[in-house]
Amino acid sequence: MDASLSQYLKMPMTESGQRIGLFGGSFNPPHEGHVHVCEQALRRLELDQIWWLVTPGNPLKDTSNLAPLRERISACELITTDPRMKITACEMNMSTRYTADTLNHIVERNRGVNFVWIMGADNLGQFHLWERWRDIAHSMPIAVVDRPGSTMALHSSPAAQTLSHFRIDESDASLLSVSKTPAWTFLHGPRNSLSSTLIRQKLARQKTA
Repeated sequence: MDASLSQYLKMPMTESGQRIGLFGGSFNPPHEGHVHVCEQALRRLELDQIWWLVTPGNPLKDTSNLAPLRERISACELITTDPRMKITACEMNMSTRYTADTLNHIVERNRGVNFVWIMGADNLGQFHLWERWRDIAHSMPIAVVDRPGSTMALHSSPAAQTLSHFRIDESDASLLSVSKTPAWTFLHGPRNSLSSTLIRQKLARQKTA
């Protein structure tokens, strides 16, 4: 195994009582929109760290154009300057396929840590399609960060409607990580319009021009 990759296959170090956000995705490629979501979460949730969980592949997405894991990790490192943002591909060392299993694995091995699942509002719209999404909502609190074109998911998505009674007002977002599950909040604020899909489409057009 490549030594430069092997260091990312372990979970970052933790201490009991820490507040840690988990931000998963294929990051194909990572971009400033991802950084923006994490900056918002770090500040408003008062987190000690955010782990960028760079996944081998998303079961809901076409992986035929997925860049090699090492390239995606390197790209994540290049755009994250805040030392509280930790890049990891620890899922590669787990016999898991779905996010629910990955999160359970992480929680079991980091007892005493207060984890929060971080997602963009664009993912909230399809959250109900995720395998055992209700288990995710019960395994740790969830913070949804607003994204352009996805604000209405707060009211229209099936998952948001199902969990509506467990929503915490964003003015109390700093309490989310220590809240009893299920618990979630929606963070409004400045939005970044970049997306991995748009970047890939732009690169494809440049190659054919």
